[in-house]
Amino acid sequence: MISVNDLRTGVTVEIDGEIYSVVDFLHVKPGKGAAFVRTKLKNIRTGSSVEKTFRAGERIARAHIESRQMQYLYAADGEYFFMDMETYDQISLGESDLGDAPKYLLENMTIGIQFYENQAVGVDLPTTVVLEVTQTEPGFKGDTAQGATKPATLQTGLTIQVPLFVEQGDMVKVDTRTGEYISRS
Repeated sequence: MISVNDLRTGVTVEIDGEIYSVVDFLHVKPGKGAAFVRTKLKNIRTGSSVEKTFRAGERIARAHIESRQMQYLYAADGEYFFMDMETYDQISLGESDLGDAPKYLLENMTIGIQFYENQAVGVDLPTTVVLEVTQTEPGFKGDTAQGATKPATLQTGLTIQVPLFVEQGDMVKVDTRTGEYISRS
């Protein structure tokens, strides 16, 4: 159990059988009445956000999340298969469990998978990934004055906006948090 006075950004807690990560918190001590803690929590399983207010000193259960390094093997019929790098155990996760992660997954890529009570609840992707451009229109000379962009389809099927000088077959670095082009590799 943890006191709500000790909540910090990133702490995981269990409330009503759901696991939440603290996104934001504010300790409020009004001039009249009891102090309270206002929080913004993100549901780890669903990704939805909720705001909750707790009385100061109230205690809630802390959720201990374990992160394991796993290697992405392959996908089949909407299931994605991963292998634990230490025990060589394999697990499969559905598209709903992974969120946006399949857009950035390459075979043999190592990622962190979060577990709560031996059940996968989330994925930790690297901040950036390098992917190949499989399809894009050619850029035209003289169109670069305003930093123009064009759509490009990457090897995982993800479509992003890239600068006009990027061509088919180029390797590009993509930010997995925003899905935006960073640079050419």
